[in-house]
Amino acid sequence: MKKLGNKVVYELYPSSFYDSNNDGYGDIKGIVEKLDYLQLLGVDYIWITPVFKSPKNDNGYDVANYCEIDPIFGSMEDVDLLISEAKKRNIGIMLDMVFNHVSSESQWFQEALKGNKKYQDYFYIVKSDDKNSPPSNWVSKFGGSAWQYQEEFNGYYLHLFDKTQVDLKWKNKKVRKELIKVLNFWLKKGICGFRFDVVNLIGKPNEFKDSKDFGKHLYTDHPDVHEYLKLINKKSFGKYDTSITVGEMSSTTIDNCIKYTNPNEKELDMVFNFHHLKVDYKNGNKWENKPWDKKEFKQLIKDWQLGLQNKGWNAIFLNNHDQPRVNSRYGDVSKYWFESSTLFATLVFTLQGTPFIYQGEEIGMTNPYFKTIGEYRDVESINAYNELKQKNKKEKDILEILSVKSRDNSRTPVQWDDSRYAGFSKSKPWIDVSSNYKQINVKKQIYDENSVFNFYRKLISLRKSNELLYDGNIEFIDSDENTLMFKRSLNNKSLLVLLSLVNKPSKVNLSKFKLKDILINNYKDFDKKTLKPYQSLVIELE
Repeated sequence: MKKLGNKVVYELYPSSFYDSNNDGYGDIKGIVEKLDYLQLLGVDYIWITPVFKSPKNDNGYDVANYCEIDPIFGSMEDVDLLISEAKKRNIGIMLDMVFNHVSSESQWFQEALKGNKKYQDYFYIVKSDDKNSPPSNWVSKFGGSAWQYQEEFNGYYLHLFDKTQVDLKWKNKKVRKELIKVLNFWLKKGICGFRFDVVNLIGKPNEFKDSKDFGKHLYTDHPDVHEYLKLINKKSFGKYDTSITVGEMSSTTIDNCIKYTNPNEKELDMVFNFHHLKVDYKNGNKWENKPWDKKEFKQLIKDWQLGLQNKGWNAIFLNNHDQPRVNSRYGDVSKYWFESSTLFATLVFTLQGTPFIYQGEEIGMTNPYFKTIGEYRDVESINAYNELKQKNKKEKDILEILSVKSRDNSRTPVQWDDSRYAGFSKSKPWIDVSSNYKQINVKKQIYDENSVFNFYRKLISLRKSNELLYDGNIEFIDSDENTLMFKRSLNNKSLLVLLSLVNKPSKVNLSKFKLKDILINNYKDFDKKTLKPYQSLVIELE
């Protein structure tokens, strides 16, 4: 098994990272300019969300050409510069591959529209004369039917996401060949890894049938996915010992993820699952708020950690470009901003797996709490707003839901300093900067020993230097719903991790442990019977 427990990946959303040419959009040269900052933080890899040519109906996850850089982000020369400058700092670059679907503006789909039979077979097209009766009751993840009628096809095409994101037909050998060619193009350039977007959806059934869950179980974790992953592994990244891969798994299972990541299977190195980030969905509905369920959260962390232990490998994260900021979501940033931000950081860096940081998380950026629908840019959020409006939900209530759940909560520009537009750009950014940028920014924290930023640096250093954290087994300790406790052990040595999940003191019973040294603590002191609000500690045991 590749040793990935002592590696740290930083996810970067280029549009919002740093704008080098002051056009309001972050770009590749902006990433190059901030490489010293990322080296100081201590990361090993940068995963960059899509910078490929795209109409951006879904912020770049609708790719028109996998081997062409969108001019808004720069040029292929900029990518070459980024790869070489990152390499000088021992940082590898990972690209985001959106292989479940392609933009309707891609050459492949455009050729299909012209009647080219070869390219029509790149997609799932079902002939029909009935414009009002889709082939099945499948629902798009962005709302509405997953089928779009197209006159040129005299039928429907499948899109599990936006109608401009057309699902690729992996059953077709030619499609697989094209995508393998893409991977090898980038590997040859010096890209060292890939994150595969919703990759467990690439397998589809032979027939499209109605189902109670609107197709979900028919297209999620289809057995063909394993076959496809083995193939692309063998023909591309699997030839490189130094490559690193992670699959985003939608509504997946532990059993499938063991198979996806067990080294003997030769598929992927690790997986993201999202179950622990749905514990504030009311009745499983994202667009209904409820307080996060700490008991369920703890159980999911435990199940996935123990489920994959010694069998597969987790990618550990609580923030990303599709998720609201976890300190705002599960913490209390109004009263315990520092504690909430560092508590969840400690959790990520003490679990078994490879830790991922999402840009701005390392300085404790929060949700922006937008007040009007005009401030949102995300297609999913705008669709949800319109759907909730149709259900006669009050404007105030809809905006409250979006301020908690929208993907735009994590997409506001990185707050570099307290100047206008938070030092991200000299022009008005494509999405508004969070109003708290004068209080929360890199410049304010970078030289402050007690900042969130320097807490992250300490955590990364501890993670990389302590084999118990990057290689040890994990064992969970019974505690009440307000606290999470576990041990990491290796070669007869152990560490204890204590985490308070609430904004009030929590009792803990540590009588059976012989405590030695506190390795990290987000407070200055520690009462052995009570954890303070959102307190987190890593303690060496005798």
